[in-house]
Amino acid sequence: QMADPFLYNTGDRSHYGCLGHEVQVEHIMAYVCRPSFFTDKAVIVIHDIFGWLFPDIRYIVDLIAGHGYIAICPDFFKGTEPWKTTDHWADFADWMKDHDPTKVDKEADVVLKYLKEQCGAKKIGVAGFSWGGMAVHHLMLKNPQLTAGVSLYGRIIRDSEERYNLLKPTFFIFGEKDHTISLDQITLLDEKLKQYCKVAYKIKVYPGQVHGFAQLKPEDMKPDDKPYIEEARRDMIDWIKMFV
Repeated sequence: QMADPFLYNTGDRSHYGCLGHEVQVEHIMAYVCRPSFFTDKAVIVIHDIFGWLFPDIRYIVDLIAGHGYIAICPDFFKGTEPWKTTDHWADFADWMKDHDPTKVDKEADVVLKYLKEQCGAKKIGVAGFSWGGMAVHHLMLKNPQLTAGVSLYGRIIRDSEERYNLLKPTFFIFGEKDHTISLDQITLLDEKLKQYCKVAYKIKVYPGQVHGFAQLKPEDMKPDDKPYIEEARRDMIDWIKMFV
């Protein structure tokens, strides 16, 4: 029996009225939210397995825009079906083969071009959640156009030592009670980054938090988790503001 790799409670969620709008960027759709004033700073938000339409991720896009960034969440699944809560975990490994978070380079380039040419962005950061956190880790090793990254509970990609030589400052956020990422893996990540990484990085583990904790809208938070969720979000924004 395979452990549920990314399962977190997507149960009853409050309705969310999005503040942004949808745009077509070459071959992909994207959700965009802009601040009320001109800015040349942008953040690409990378969704989790539930895709770019999931209300929680749109809430995050709006939140980041509220801090003065052009925020955009492209459909990295390119119109294919996201994972659904009714899908069977036995099929998850096969689904992941067709949705590889280390194969996002082409879409990232399309979105970077759009942000620079259509939106006037000069500095662009990236934040990703779960599946998107893995994609951020990958992009921070490959794409020098991105100024900084925040990877939230992305399972740690390990296939070679160069996996730890990040190009730009990256902040890794984890939940202490995340059953998909062990504390041993986080310790190893820290040791390897100390050894190989030549840029600023940070790792932080939030007490008692499970996978997916930082995406909840205020009315969906449990009172005990709320302070940690808010702290993680503040930390994410602070990291972005420091570099982007």
